[in-house]
Amino acid sequence: MFGTVLVANRGEIAVRVIRTLRAMGIRSVAVHSDADAGALHTRLADVAVPIGPAPAAQSYLSVDRVLDAARRTGAEAVHPGYGFLSENVDLASACADAGIVFIGPPIAAIEAMGDKIRAKQTVAAAGVPVVPGRTEPGMDDDAVARAAVAVGFPVLLKPSAGGGGKGMRVVRGPEELTEQIAGARREARGSFGDDTLLVERYLARSRHIEVQVFGDIHGTVVHLGERECSLQRRHQKVVEEAPSPLLSPAQREAMGAAAVEAARAVGYTGAGTVEFIVDAERPEEFFFLEMNTRLQVEHPVTECVTGLDLVELQLRVAAGEPLPFGQDDVVLDGHAIEARLYAEDPARGFLPQTGTLVGLVEPAGPGIRVDSALAVGTVVGTDYDPMLAKVIAWAPDRETARARLAAALGRTAVLGVATNAAFLRDLLADPDVVAGRLDTGLIERRGERLTSAGPPPDLHAAAALALLLEAEPDGPVADPWDDPGGWRLGEPAWTVRRLQAPGGDPVTVRVRGRSGAAEVAVGDGDPRPATAVRDGDQLHVTLGGVTTRWTVAHADGTVWLAGGGHVTALREHERSTGAAAATAVDGAVTAPMPGTVTVLRASLGDEVAAGTPLLVVEAMKMEHVLTAPLAGVVTELPVTAGQSVRLDERVAVVTPPAPAEGE
Repeated sequence: MFGTVLVANRGEIAVRVIRTLRAMGIRSVAVHSDADAGALHTRLADVAVPIGPAPAAQSYLSVDRVLDAARRTGAEAVHPGYGFLSENVDLASACADAGIVFIGPPIAAIEAMGDKIRAKQTVAAAGVPVVPGRTEPGMDDDAVARAAVAVGFPVLLKPSAGGGGKGMRVVRGPEELTEQIAGARREARGSFGDDTLLVERYLARSRHIEVQVFGDIHGTVVHLGERECSLQRRHQKVVEEAPSPLLSPAQREAMGAAAVEAARAVGYTGAGTVEFIVDAERPEEFFFLEMNTRLQVEHPVTECVTGLDLVELQLRVAAGEPLPFGQDDVVLDGHAIEARLYAEDPARGFLPQTGTLVGLVEPAGPGIRVDSALAVGTVVGTDYDPMLAKVIAWAPDRETARARLAAALGRTAVLGVATNAAFLRDLLADPDVVAGRLDTGLIERRGERLTSAGPPPDLHAAAALALLLEAEPDGPVADPWDDPGGWRLGEPAWTVRRLQAPGGDPVTVRVRGRSGAAEVAVGDGDPRPATAVRDGDQLHVTLGGVTTRWTVAHADGTVWLAGGGHVTALREHERSTGAAAATAVDGAVTAPMPGTVTVLRASLGDEVAAGTPLLVVEAMKMEHVLTAPLAGVVTELPVTAGQSVRLDERVAVVTPPAPAEGE
């Protein structure tokens, strides 16, 4: 077994791999960019090596810098995690040349399955059914457009390289082709360095089911059951579970056998995933999508139902050991469901969010597992993927696992950056999800039903009490001598706070009394008796006889509160910068999130119609096209391609035409 292993990744997967290395007594080496100096994975590892500045291309995606770190620390093997260099032939080849073991499949298997065009040809030759489409290599834009017309709309454009939904575009008609082809190529080139596209038939009511396979160098290839990954948004998985609620034992056996044949076709060793698409109405028909030659994000659900540590198996297989079991020994026990916690705001179209963690509560309990790299002080920026953590629940049956996961998400509090935790809870409560009636379009169809839930009751009252308790934890909730305009003889004074949630109007909250006997009035509402007790980051508030518990933090004029599965930031209105005011200017276009301008579609003086694309902002590997809010002339365009922009920064102004004389 290896004595030292370098983990060529960051975030929760680096933490997860390092924990298995520690359990096996193997010395671990972490690498990190300048942005990740002090991150949790660097603190857990035995050794941490800086490998460059924040941009991934200059750090985590640099084969030379990763190999240099491996040589300097005496690493005998490199574990690439997922994403970044995990399916990179150059890294695998460089490791081989340096006499370092790449913990992954053979180079030939990476090459065969890393190119989706070649992968489909390879497995089709092995008798595995594939999705109808056009997969000729080297198609230019015109060829891609002709292929789309030939396949028939709607079609799916997919990058030949990479994965994770990056660069995938659904095209519903010929009028969309030019724009979508350009966007798919641009995103694929930025994410994978390769803008080759293929065209597939788009199955709108499909289910996405994948099979975990494992092979060793002694000729054994097995599968470890399937995972259902049909709950997706923008082709990115959101919730995964094992086993699939759709498949019968016979269907599971057939799909598993096809996955094993696909792996055998390329001489596969190590951990891999064969992904299939299934018609929700005809589950006996399945089609090969792709094979991921690495560990998957959702591997914990397989670990929960098989009792296996997949990272340990990867290490043992890479060290030359045989798999310690055969296919007949694989038994699936119970049910597991995983939810991906992202730094994003569902109410604002799932736009990526940034911030610094000022408070954190991660759930625990029977059957609950959290894979995370979060800690108070963690900075969530725009350089990397917005996934923060994964919350996983196991139980003997699916319904108990689902209920456990929903409850665990309700106990999750990430303060300092907006997340999708409340959205995930609402998704798990959807009647079709409860019943196991899943498909890849479910989230889009639900739309605002899953994203429009408002903040929990009494949020503003709790925030005001938290602020005043923070100022005077043991004294009066409001000290009249500190309030220049409110104190008078005869009764306690009111202390006034104006608090504003993102996208909402300021709300006036009045508080008076002491923490054990206060009164709170929100807006025009009548005063209600209240008590407030602060215990560390926990705030217990009683209003009208009902007690609620909140996780609370206060930083930079913003109060973060988590309760009832929701996390909300309330800014003290008196201290607000007024940056959002620019959005009220007619024709102003503001950045919906921090990011980088990648493309300018318009120029100063251009006449544009409402909805005309003006520029593209990229953040966390996602593109967002900003359009003209009205018809007129582009009179301000203060940005350039490559420029970084802040949240709500004004990036363009379209001025409507002056009314004609006499109007």
